[in-house]
Amino acid sequence: MKVAFATKDLENINDHFGWAKQFAIYEISKDGSSLVEVVKTAEDIEDENSKIESKIEALKGASIVYCEAIGSTAAAKVVQNRIHPMKVTEPTSIQSAISSLKNMLNGNPPPWIKRIVANEGGAL
Repeated sequence: MKVAFATKDLENINDHFGWAKQFAIYEISKDGSSLVEVVKTAEDIEDENSKIESKIEALKGASIVYCEAIGSTAAAKVVQNRIHPMKVTEPTSIQSAISSLKNMLNGNPPPWIKRIVANEGGAL
């Protein structure tokens, strides 16, 4: 599955969804993970809805997005686009989040993770 991380430094989940200037996109499976791309987002958009839409468009194909915070309007739009928002309460290393996801995939994942894997044509 593809997972996006709102990051300022490409090492930590340390940015707000709406303010993020970049997202690190990883492909994560039971067996491993790899950085697929770093997506830069438009910085000059002032209209809130347009800003949210541009970020969602940049994340097409991702199933989960990790961030420090996300507003309710943005969260609703993210979910409508079949991307599951995940908030961290403090800066968290991307590798730590990836490790937790891999452990979840290799154990007994919750129903929402099972749905993501099934929707992507994978098997647990």
